[in-house]
Amino acid sequence: MVTTLKKAIAEIASLPESDQEEIGRKLLSHVEKLRLLRADIDAGLRSLDEGKGKPVDIEQFIDKMNRSHGRS
Repeated sequence: MVTTLKKAIAEIASLPESDQEEIGRKLLSHVEKLRLLRADIDAGLRSLDEGKGKPVDIEQFIDKMNRSHGRS
């Protein structure tokens, strides 16, 4: 385990149990999101390696993302 994580866990251990539980739930949620993101990235890289990539118009993509998130 890296030093920073060890320090963080030691600090968390000194907090009340309810705070420890909340931090633990948030940390586990964050770790799960990272795992899913890494899996998506790996799948994308495999797809590119298999020649399944296609060109993207970045301006069009940004416009589409902005519209779908209510931005103009």
